[in-house]
Amino acid sequence: MKKFQKIILVGGTGQIGKALIENFKSNTTEIIVITRSENRTVENIRYLNWDGISLTSHKKEFENSDILINLVGKNVNCRYTEKNKSEIISSRLNSIKAISEVLSHCETQPKFWFQSASATIYIDSKSEPMTEVEGVLGNDFSETVCKKWEACFLEQTKSLPNTKKIILRTSLVLSKEDGVYPRLKKMAQFGLGGKQGNGKQMVSWIHETDLINSINFIIENKLEGVFNTTAPYPITNSEFMKVLRQSIGVKFHLNSPRLLLEIGAFIISTETELILKSRFVIPDNLLKAGFEFKYPMIDKAFNALKNSL
Repeated sequence: MKKFQKIILVGGTGQIGKALIENFKSNTTEIIVITRSENRTVENIRYLNWDGISLTSHKKEFENSDILINLVGKNVNCRYTEKNKSEIISSRLNSIKAISEVLSHCETQPKFWFQSASATIYIDSKSEPMTEVEGVLGNDFSETVCKKWEACFLEQTKSLPNTKKIILRTSLVLSKEDGVYPRLKKMAQFGLGGKQGNGKQMVSWIHETDLINSINFIIENKLEGVFNTTAPYPITNSEFMKVLRQSIGVKFHLNSPRLLLEIGAFIISTETELILKSRFVIPDNLLKAGFEFKYPMIDKAFNALKNSL
């Protein structure tokens, strides 16, 4: 008998969604992925098209599910124009409201609702660690988005007393398949793997395996609340890039000063904040609950990624 009968992933076709599908598919009767792409079925995974507005037509799919994971949110890897800012906020809030609306019509709500969030909610910090309890929440655009995101989730889930609510403040996810690691690796191989800016900004990161394992841990232990899903040992950008180079055997490197990053960000339509903000985030709640990281140190994480390719 399968461990779970039904798991729903809203926006589950990206890097993390694919990893979650791989994690759950062998012990789940049915996985339903709500997506903008076309309807299709692959093994025990059903992909259902969603217009991004209302989910009421999928009511029966949400009925009596074990786990709901919402990963929806416009990618922040863009210029912060007024249009993009509006879409970044609305995509996050509207998906939560749509899910809440459809669940209000279900007789049996999910046992768990995992809501993706971001460790960017904390202020820029190079010396003070940010934990779930003692971390300082910031007020710039990206930090405000994160606060609105979480506030919307907490407000919309008040009417779900039997559902455990989990907010995942996720940091930089390192995966061999997609995301930042393959891009950084390629940069380093082309000699551009030096420090970015002054290199003193802290980098909070997590290996994809530990992110998935932390979700499994929360489910198995029936936990709820806010969790910083980051590795316990953040390091400076300078050290981060140094260990990456060492892991792939690259010695020559050029640094990327702030001005060059500003020019490059403008050319590729992104913001330097994604690289230059110092994120010093500690997974205090996971550690106190007894979660053990498989890759707590960056050298182990990079070596595992290199060897898995």
